[in-house]
Amino acid sequence: MLEFAMLVIMVTTLVALLVAYRRGRQGFQPAEPESGTLYVTGVSPRPDAEGEQFVTITGNLFGPSVPETVVYGRFVWDVNQWPAIGDYIPVVYPHGKPDRWQIARPGTGR
Repeated sequence: MLEFAMLVIMVTTLVALLVAYRRGRQGFQPAEPESGTLYVTGVSPRPDAEGEQFVTITGNLFGPSVPETVVYGRFVWDVNQWPAIGDYIPVVYPHGKPDRWQIARPGTGR
């Protein structure tokens, strides 16, 4: 019985590898993130402390594959460059999933 179970596992693994290979190995590579823009509609108050502090940002995200979507997030931010209502911030997100957005890092292309 144990030999049969091992045979089934090995055949299943082989079939999965063949399917992934035939698809051009796309099954093992994550899709490239899409670029979008966040229009800031709300931001937490700037603290009196110096350095990096937590900020909560609310806004409307829009990009090539999603309609305008309301999102929010919490980030560590330099107090001297605190975001303001009306700012446009470049963001990235997985294709069709704007709720998983991240701030695009300058100079990295993401």
